[in-house]
Amino acid sequence: MKFYNSIGPNPRVVKMFMQEKGVTLPFVEVDLMAGENRQEPYLAKNPAGQSPALELDDGTVLAEITAICEYLDEKFPGGSLIGTTPEERAETRMWTRRVDLNICEPMANGFRFAEGLPLFQNRMRCLPEAAAGLKAIAQDKLAWLDKLMNGRDFLAGKRLTMADILLFGFLDFGASVGQPINPELKNVSAWFERMKARPSAAASA
Repeated sequence: MKFYNSIGPNPRVVKMFMQEKGVTLPFVEVDLMAGENRQEPYLAKNPAGQSPALELDDGTVLAEITAICEYLDEKFPGGSLIGTTPEERAETRMWTRRVDLNICEPMANGFRFAEGLPLFQNRMRCLPEAAAGLKAIAQDKLAWLDKLMNGRDFLAGKRLTMADILLFGFLDFGASVGQPINPELKNVSAWFERMKARPSAAASA
């Protein structure tokens, strides 16, 4: 089994997940800046041309960070970051989807269509006119989340889950590309600092 790694928040999420699970895999570095992910032979492994990817021992290649994380959670022993009961797993997936669709995706596309436009404009359809609105959507949903986080250690209450790792990876990236957390969001800010203090955050950076 090997992990196709690159710069960016997506592989960072999986690396942090692996750190929390205690999973160690060999890495193959993919040069995202040079567009290696959009060329053969990488496209033969992941036709979506995205990073990261996980190649299994039988040659099967998994892409999409939540699918990779769920596979690793089931494949390797140790505490589950998805959940040990149907209820816990459903709660984790609910929060993961909320975070992904409402915060991570608009934040990432806001970057791609603005600061990242020189890199992405020849790789995908970009909508520069949508950048400001997408960034605002991400901030609106963070404000919504801040109210729900009152009294919680993590998104799912007392449990650290895949949803927390996903959100942290993208918020840490957002802060580096002009989309910082509004300091008025006290609950999200405190949660972010708790996540940043975890050894897995430094090890996956």
